[in-house]
Amino acid sequence: MKLIGIALRKPSFNELTAAAVMGCGLWLLIVGLLQAGGFGLARADAGALLIVVMWGAVSARVGIHVGMGERHLLANIAVSALLLGAYQGAIALVA
Repeated sequence: MKLIGIALRKPSFNELTAAAVMGCGLWLLIVGLLQAGGFGLARADAGALLIVVMWGAVSARVGIHVGMGERHLLANIAVSALLLGAYQGAIALVA
């Protein structure tokens, strides 16, 4: 399967598990650093950060590497925007 000319691959269960663990760890690190730095982080903002960090971890396993060119960067930004839009829509429905 291709996304704007980028060949995507199907990651194994172990690769997805490793990406999920790495994404959660990075999210905890970022939230911890923000809290230690005195920056307030609302629940919705923390959730949006979690979505973007998890997509960043999973996208590398799928074959979208930000450092490999403009198409990869565009794909990453487009999917992140789509995920954040869906997240904002879900928040708007709940609130």
